[in-house]
Amino acid sequence: MKNPYLCGMKIVLAFDSFKGCLTAEEVCEAAKAGILSAREDAEVVSVPLSDGGEGLVKCFLRMGKAREVSVNVHGPLMEEVEAIYAVSHDGETAYMEMASACGLTLVPEEKRNVMDATTYGLGEMMADAWKRGVKHIVLGIGGSATCDAGMGMLEALQGQHFLLGDTSKRVLPQPLNRCRRHRLTDIVDIDQPTSTTSILTVACDVDNPLYGESGAAYVFAPQKGATQEQVKKLDERLRTFAKETEERGIATREDAFHPGAGAAGGLGYALLTYLGAELKQGVDVVLDACGFDDVLKGADVVITGEGCSDEQTTHGKVADGVLRRAKQQGVATVLMSGQIKEKDILETYGFDTLYGINEGDERPLSELMNPDVAKENIRKMCQRMMKEGI
Repeated sequence: MKNPYLCGMKIVLAFDSFKGCLTAEEVCEAAKAGILSAREDAEVVSVPLSDGGEGLVKCFLRMGKAREVSVNVHGPLMEEVEAIYAVSHDGETAYMEMASACGLTLVPEEKRNVMDATTYGLGEMMADAWKRGVKHIVLGIGGSATCDAGMGMLEALQGQHFLLGDTSKRVLPQPLNRCRRHRLTDIVDIDQPTSTTSILTVACDVDNPLYGESGAAYVFAPQKGATQEQVKKLDERLRTFAKETEERGIATREDAFHPGAGAAGGLGYALLTYLGAELKQGVDVVLDACGFDDVLKGADVVITGEGCSDEQTTHGKVADGVLRRAKQQGVATVLMSGQIKEKDILETYGFDTLYGINEGDERPLSELMNPDVAKENIRKMCQRMMKEGI
């Protein structure tokens, strides 16, 4: 690795948040302060990141690439909620998180009922963006409260005339029991979408199919409060939805097993088949949008990390995406996280150097996660790294 005492060393900081402790931006700021305290002539470029799940919108707002927009929509149980998304300054692209409209955190634990939870509000949010003239939606679909295969979203889009079709009409089973004010009939007519004027990119970090033992119901519904009996009913509902979709020529059987079709309670399937969405790894969506490949040009080293790194880090997390991009350009990659577990796996995976900011600090975890303590440990570690030549 290049000697840090040579003038003009370019260092890229590309951190995820240290969850429960620091935002990605705060981590980058602390790391930059530590580097510059040791080498004032270093060129430090900060790129706070997200893996495409919750935090996606804030990530783009931090980059200065967009402005915030709010819209009142229906939440997971058809209650009114304020959803926040972002629109690029040229008005062409919207950045969204489905969790803003139908996330699990919007439902108090004692009220959670995945049998009734709907993605209707997501459809309303998407329609709001299209009404503003947006041509491209970048959508993160982590943190959902739902398992309706996106049927609620489709109903909302149909109601606002954003699902356009010709004679290809089909009938979908009503997937939900809504509150009485919004109760629909037992069936909902949905036109097969044919318009390609909009582009939809979905940040998706799971590869589960729509149904079956590794599908949306069996894997994710219990996390949303479903009983084993409800899981079986939900899985059957997803199978029925897929079968009817296939019978009308909107999808093939293989689409139900497309990686990510089961994401967000099967929302991935509806986005893929009805809206022609491209499902991509979340971190790649973010890295592409921020022009990360260009940022890396001329860099000597990139430093990335998260709250805790382990084997899961290698499966589409921020550090994984950063490492892959850095390798393509021959840039050395340092992993610096709050805690490093399974170090052998991470070293074998390809990180050049690994640092845990709490190495040798015997204070209890609750104290180490204090934001001020964490910032200082990051600053000191980066200062040490520069002095040791990383």
